[in-house]
Amino acid sequence: MTTSSTISSSEGGVRVSNRIQANLPQMSSVMVKIAELLLENPTAPLELSITELAERAGTSAATVTRFCRLIGYSGYVQFRVGVASDVGRGDAHESWRADIGRGFDPDDPARAVLGTLLNSHIRSLQSTADLIDLDLVTDIASAISKSTHLDIYGIGGSAGMAAEMQSRLYRIGINTHCWGEVHGGLTSAAILGKGAVAIGISNTGRTEETIQMLSQAKSSGAFTIALTNSSESPLAELADVTVITAAPELYLQPDDLSAKHSQLFVLDLLYLLVAQLNFTDIATKLAASAMAVSEHRRPEHPARGDRRALGSRIPAGSTAHA
Repeated sequence: MTTSSTISSSEGGVRVSNRIQANLPQMSSVMVKIAELLLENPTAPLELSITELAERAGTSAATVTRFCRLIGYSGYVQFRVGVASDVGRGDAHESWRADIGRGFDPDDPARAVLGTLLNSHIRSLQSTADLIDLDLVTDIASAISKSTHLDIYGIGGSAGMAAEMQSRLYRIGINTHCWGEVHGGLTSAAILGKGAVAIGISNTGRTEETIQMLSQAKSSGAFTIALTNSSESPLAELADVTVITAAPELYLQPDDLSAKHSQLFVLDLLYLLVAQLNFTDIATKLAASAMAVSEHRRPEHPARGDRRALGSRIPAGSTAHA
């Protein structure tokens, strides 16, 4: 019988589908379900997380990991690399679609790419606006404005969103910290209490570190909020309330900025609603912070039509015309 160890050691270039078929006799019934799914849709691992693949096959992530090891890979990440290599050896256009997104083609002219990208961003923002429960968001803004402390958690690209929101709220007097590293985030979450608010940002709602930090915050007594595109995700199920952002249907891989823009859109809305609640005091704080950094900004350039300002920039030997 051909084993996975034989395949991986002596035939390093063997395709994933061949590995799967060679090891079918050794698979349990649940592993066979995974095998059948992958043989029918070989590029699925490039689009699905290990949890999502397990759900599609009706099994667990742990079983998927054992499946990967059986066919000669140390884990799901290495298995995905093997699938990507197979795609790369095959149809280059299919590889592009798996890695970049099915809404784009490598042969599209720049104008077509621009149009498709713009439409994708517009759709995600409009869909997010349609999904927003304004009463809920208003209540969240009120909770933030009254909070003793606000923690915002996000990993990877979501960490940038968390940092942006922290910077804005801090300037208007909200005691806010953002955490993109799980140890610091867990430490902060552990000392929150009643009156505190915590926001977890994750597009998929399945980022383990963000789930852990928000869970700790909830256990400490904080009011918890999830910002995600999946109402059925672990993060949404954990949080006290959830605000849903829309992800485009033709999702760009590996990290779609239109999804980030939807997150920022919701955070922008929350920021403005918080600012409205104590406008006079907040306007004073914004003016004070602007004044504090004013000396670090260069003065505006004179109008481009001002010939006196432009005269020094005219190259020697050239003639300025009226």
